[in-house]
Amino acid sequence: MAGRGILRFVFVLLAASPLPAGEAAPVPFAGRFVDPPPAPAGTLRLWYPRPAAGWTEALPIGNGRMGAMVWGGVTAERIQFNEHTVWTGRPHSYAHEGAAAFLPEIRRLLQEGRAAEREARRLDPDLKTPAARAAMSAAGAAQKKAEDLAHKEFMSVPLHQKAYQPCGDLWLDFPAADSVSGYRRWLDLDAAACVAEYRIDGVAFRREVFASHPDAMIVTRISADAPGRVACRVRLTSPHRETATRVEGDRIVLSGRVEEDGIRFECIAHVTAAGGTVAVEGAGLRVTGADAVEIRLVAATNFNTFRRLDADPAARCASALAAAAGKSTAEIRDAHLADHRALFRRVALDLGRTPAAGKPTDARIREFREGNDPDLAALAFQYGRYLLIASSRAGGQPANLQGIWNDSLRPPWDSKYTCNINTEMNYWPALPCNLAECQEPLFDAIDDLVVSGRETATAHYGARGWVLHHNFDLWRGTAPINASNHGIWATGGAWLCEQLWEHYRFAGDREFLARRAYGPMRAASEFFLDFLVEDELTGRLISGPSNSPEQGGLVMGPAMDHQIIRSLFANTAAAARALERDADLAAALDAARARIAPNLIGRHGQLQEWLEDKDDPRNTHRHVSHLWGVYPGADITWRDAELFEAARRSLLFRGDAATGWSMGWKVCLWARFLDGDHAYLILGNLLQPIGAVRGQGGMYPNLFDAHPPFQIDGNFGACAGIAEMLLQSHAGELHVLPALPKAWPAGGVRGLCARGGFTVDIAWKDGRLASARIGSRDGGALAVRYGKKVVHVTVPAGGTIAFDGDLQAETPAPERL
Repeated sequence: MAGRGILRFVFVLLAASPLPAGEAAPVPFAGRFVDPPPAPAGTLRLWYPRPAAGWTEALPIGNGRMGAMVWGGVTAERIQFNEHTVWTGRPHSYAHEGAAAFLPEIRRLLQEGRAAEREARRLDPDLKTPAARAAMSAAGAAQKKAEDLAHKEFMSVPLHQKAYQPCGDLWLDFPAADSVSGYRRWLDLDAAACVAEYRIDGVAFRREVFASHPDAMIVTRISADAPGRVACRVRLTSPHRETATRVEGDRIVLSGRVEEDGIRFECIAHVTAAGGTVAVEGAGLRVTGADAVEIRLVAATNFNTFRRLDADPAARCASALAAAAGKSTAEIRDAHLADHRALFRRVALDLGRTPAAGKPTDARIREFREGNDPDLAALAFQYGRYLLIASSRAGGQPANLQGIWNDSLRPPWDSKYTCNINTEMNYWPALPCNLAECQEPLFDAIDDLVVSGRETATAHYGARGWVLHHNFDLWRGTAPINASNHGIWATGGAWLCEQLWEHYRFAGDREFLARRAYGPMRAASEFFLDFLVEDELTGRLISGPSNSPEQGGLVMGPAMDHQIIRSLFANTAAAARALERDADLAAALDAARARIAPNLIGRHGQLQEWLEDKDDPRNTHRHVSHLWGVYPGADITWRDAELFEAARRSLLFRGDAATGWSMGWKVCLWARFLDGDHAYLILGNLLQPIGAVRGQGGMYPNLFDAHPPFQIDGNFGACAGIAEMLLQSHAGELHVLPALPKAWPAGGVRGLCARGGFTVDIAWKDGRLASARIGSRDGGALAVRYGKKVVHVTVPAGGTIAFDGDLQAETPAPERL
């Protein structure tokens, strides 16, 4: 019976170690694994015949507020968990008062350098003559002066932002064993649950762990097929120094703080047993002789808003446990399944299945490039959707560089929000892959960033509106950080506004446009009306100071800036007209947009990354920033053959090998270039073990994207890229199978979304379209393209229209794919 045998109250103050005083570290299972298991039933599973040996072998679960990595150990289970608001730092404005006074001189120096560089390249495009080299030296000196001045007078206060943190670890210590038979563990994407199964001394044990969004907790259930055979010790620890643990009845309570005057947190593990006894042992609880054990884990902090830390973490934890107190495990699981599947089951993808699909996931990754396993690409696609559901739900923080999962006190790049590609990439799958609701945390963050971004716009630029540079954190820092040669990049907020507009384009929701999107878009546009300057060298409007992420140093007018700003102005003007407001602003945006420096084609036939024709065809940098207008933007499409080919040439120069997230972007780009085989080549480069190719990204055994190290954006980029290979709608048409690779000769997809409020099912056979079905909630006219054929149709509100492989309308409509 739950709670029987509770003996005493324990309080332990933790020092630097994540383990309580006197505790020994768990000993990994050293026995034998016998009787290799079959693969678990079902298709949407990552599975392994051994426990995780490291964090990037553990399996992720999450509910948008808590995330956990489940190791699946035999005698020592570790469930490392995060709470979305456990960060270093405290409320703080990063704006550098008085920075705007130095803006004119920074711009003057950069323009001086540009003039010198243009003269150098006029003298000798290859920069080999003494006169050209002297002019380039002068250009470099002017740029260096600008960077030094900006670093001293224009940067964030302090110079760096804060870091996302781990919260704690739930440990389950089991009796020693000499051998274990039939061991297997898996992550079920459809059930959003981690399971481990094995037999010891003839008894079958099963552990299931899931993170419930409806009940705001992580639930672990341990059971056996023989009565009274479940025994374990349950403990909570944290890597933070100032942490205390106590036992209150059948609950283990861990409380602590990250730093003085910062985040305080509390975690509670509520342990109940069916049969047997539960007793206090040290800083934990000992379960003996039970038929089954359930642990409900909750966590919360004092975070209220990015400006207030006045919430009560203990009350929040108590409330979550009390709300679920009358529910059985089955009821909590059923609510969890219903909630998760309402999102996850909207899209199904079949790329074909071979015997390779039955192998353990790490083996499939190792063999993908040389084997025949199209289902691994489908699994990676659905894994991306799963990770977005797990890490980004309404009421939580947005998915950061690692989603919601982090075990390090000093995570790479602080595991925060990098906005010159990575944060936006996290949300690329949301709309086409039918997960629009998962964007809510990002939209909430944008609301905060408008507030802090107004302070930065005023202090740094003397401008109206709001601005975001290349990173933000829990405290919504918007000022330029780290170093002037890459931190001064003012189009982060403008890029985030693209997601607001795209949400409207996909859903057609005028109420959302008016209530949520238009305000940030309008204010961002006002900033750039003030920020753009007339270039005395060309007469065009240009941005600056800025950089082309993350290379080339501080410059004026990189192509990426201009593509993003053109898109922002066009979108805001269109939104104003759709809402029948701000006609004067819309006209001003149209006029300014027409004056922005255009995309340029350079001497190598490439799309220029900068105003000067200085791209190096040998440059294989991970960022392909000047191709923003191809994807995720639509500044350059196949309708403009000359620019389209120049952009394609630039991508060829960058090469096929890159970091993990960069390859995710390149999958999307090659899909937009309508080259499915090249997109698939990049996908194959990504879906191989990290370390297989020196200097290139890949995948960890748990299918986490490797920059390296782990960055989740590559998972989301690959997911979006696969969707883009099958359906595109950015160019004014619904384009079916625009980039189908030869490697997927037959298959089907159900539930993808297109701009205009359409939902699309597609089937293909022998490399050709077999059928398509287009549904619409609100109804509307559209053009449908397959290859060179285009048909114009109107889909009735709430209805569907079906086509055969020649885009001939079918009656009656075929069954859903």
